[in-house]
Amino acid sequence: MNWCVIIPTYNNGRTLEKLLNDVLKVTADIIVVNDGSVDETAAILARYNQIAVIQYPLNKGKGYALRKGFERAIADGFTHAVTIDSDGQHYPADILSFVSKAEEFPEAIIVGTRTLPHDRMSKGSSFANRFSNFWFRFISGESLPDTQSGFRLYPLAPIRPIRFYTYKYEFEIEVLVRSAWRGVKLMNIPIGVHYPGKDERVSHFRPFRDFMRISLLNAILVLVALFYAKPFSFVRYLRKENVRDFLKRNVLQTGDSVEKVTFSVMLGVFMGIVPIWGYQLITAIALAYLLKLNKFIVIVAANISIPPMIPLILYLSYVTGGWILSSDKHTVFSSEISLAWVRDNLFQYIIGSITFAVIVAVIFGILTFILLRIFRRKPLLIE
Repeated sequence: MNWCVIIPTYNNGRTLEKLLNDVLKVTADIIVVNDGSVDETAAILARYNQIAVIQYPLNKGKGYALRKGFERAIADGFTHAVTIDSDGQHYPADILSFVSKAEEFPEAIIVGTRTLPHDRMSKGSSFANRFSNFWFRFISGESLPDTQSGFRLYPLAPIRPIRFYTYKYEFEIEVLVRSAWRGVKLMNIPIGVHYPGKDERVSHFRPFRDFMRISLLNAILVLVALFYAKPFSFVRYLRKENVRDFLKRNVLQTGDSVEKVTFSVMLGVFMGIVPIWGYQLITAIALAYLLKLNKFIVIVAANISIPPMIPLILYLSYVTGGWILSSDKHTVFSSEISLAWVRDNLFQYIIGSITFAVIVAVIFGILTFILLRIFRRKPLLIE
């Protein structure tokens, strides 16, 4: 390992000097990115000839500063970089804990988990952290207890080829999510934290504007995850694993009864077809939890509505609705679309979609039941 410390800073002159002195007790390999500060930051940095400094006149955001710091670290031959905020909340002595963990797991991104109790954090910070943790887990499938922490260690090789798109606070979410999609291991370690009083600490987080930016990023990442990252990662996974072993481990030998697996498949297929687009997966997981079904099987079965299948499902649902309503409207496409056309066709589609979902779920359930009876050679433990 050849590691350095990257410090992005913007108008934190009151805490920067002490931070630099404390980090220098740990290492002299420091890169400070002055993100357009207009206070005494430039004068303070001029007194430290032993550290690398990147400066530009206009403030561009924390994400941009981190990206410039990564570029400099890579150019200087470093393999890893520890990032630490300059507002005085982190203890530089914890840097060695990151390095020690990285020596054991050199390819992992390590995130510091602040040990301060939630009741000592501001309500806004506590909510933002829980909000960020929830969406990070939903989007990436990984779990971290403090995705808002800026005290981290990055292996530079895995993140170097990623083309990032964000420049401000939301960058720290983007880098975690997109690294997780690429299979980079994510870990956390406990760190100490000190929140200076309001008269001491300078925070540049703008609650409304930055929260909206993070929310917009989460919305985009959800779409990318559902329609690109998750399907392709699942396909890659199946290429690595033998399909027979995959089915044996997750279906045939789960320890669940034949009936439980069958109903799990039926629920997943049904929820994948019913017309509640955008809420299908969440509803399916909630129902699987309430009905005590196999949540993994439910989620897999619900993916019957993956993008290539959606046009076929829509068409067959519409045709089924026409059959139930004895309607002669058997095509979804029309060059003359009006509100009345949408109203009439929407009713036919909803009726047909629910009916079609039941029919397909029953068919899949019967097939699952028969196949499980055939391939299960011996009775399994029933929960």
